[in-house]
Amino acid sequence: MFQRELTPTLQKCISSFPVTVLTGPRQSGKTTLLRYLFPSYGYYSLENPETLLKVKADVKAFLNRHPQGMIIDEAQAMPEIFSYIQSIVDEEKRPGQFILSGSQNFLLIEKVSQTLAGRTALLELLPLSHKEYVSWSDMPELSIWETLYSGGYPRIFEQKLDQRIWYSSYIQTYLERDVRNLLNVKDLIKFRQFLSLCAGRHGQLLNMNELGNDAGISHTTVKEWLALLEASFITYRLAPHFNNFNKQVVKTPKLYFYDSGLVCQLLGIESANHLSQHVTRGAIFEGYIISEVMKWYLSHGLKAPLYFWRSRTGIEVDLLIDRAGSLTVLEIKSGQTLTTDMLKPLRQWQKVVPTSNCHLVYGGNENFRQGDIQVNSWLTQPEAIIESSFDD
Repeated sequence: MFQRELTPTLQKCISSFPVTVLTGPRQSGKTTLLRYLFPSYGYYSLENPETLLKVKADVKAFLNRHPQGMIIDEAQAMPEIFSYIQSIVDEEKRPGQFILSGSQNFLLIEKVSQTLAGRTALLELLPLSHKEYVSWSDMPELSIWETLYSGGYPRIFEQKLDQRIWYSSYIQTYLERDVRNLLNVKDLIKFRQFLSLCAGRHGQLLNMNELGNDAGISHTTVKEWLALLEASFITYRLAPHFNNFNKQVVKTPKLYFYDSGLVCQLLGIESANHLSQHVTRGAIFEGYIISEVMKWYLSHGLKAPLYFWRSRTGIEVDLLIDRAGSLTVLEIKSGQTLTTDMLKPLRQWQKVVPTSNCHLVYGGNENFRQGDIQVNSWLTQPEAIIESSFDD
């Protein structure tokens, strides 16, 4: 079984808060993790129509069935249940009473904010990080391109599935379940096209007008559909850094997908070898490294202070980690052999903001220093880079 990095944080929250909420994309392993860690808890999914009917018949009786604790999956399917939970936790004031999980983030968090504010710990579980993947000794060692092509959804590895078939089914299920139910999108073919157009912009500045024109939809619809993708943990926006070290800076966010395997599927990439030669390989590698850093922060229950920086004159660094103004700077290159050109963006950055805390993450397997720049293999654990920003 995979050892999830979130485990210590999750256990700490359960012992401290009456309600813990665990969100994340479908199939990221939320239910597996919760049922493994808390086997004495009663487990119920409100996406099951029979369960939902039984709960609605007598909510109070249902919520008191397992005094040792309950795991309620997709609780947002029954909005009124949150008020009942509030009443119970306010009366008993005991940690670890309820664990709520779900993949429809904005609906779940909205209900929690309305009724359970101050009583709840909020955590997110993304697909597997590389550290989590190698934690299971049964897993084969993967090359850089095999890793990116396979993505991080646990079931692919646990059941040794063909990832192309799995991702195709995942996309179809997502379209039918979340998209149709949450936004009542009638033209799923157009939304599927929109999803592919977003994949083609993975790692690029987000131009919503251009995206809307290419997809044949309005600017308002682009905003709604992007919000849905973000709420269901398909995509996220990486914001430009707020500190204008140079007045001529780009202020538009970048669009990324959380999972590299999903991007490959949407772009029609057919194998790891195909990816290694694909025009988007650099952007997919870049997104993978950023996602690895983000997973580290989320596994510790922290908001990821991640940004990028680009000037209008072309100076750019791929990732800034900002800890109270102390910056760790990352340039990310998929090449497997170090070249001087890879270091150029960091050298340009140092002229704008003199700093020694600069890292190049590349597709090779060796770690070493190149002058005042630390060169890190793609296999380097994110904490080794993140914790460098904690040094005084």
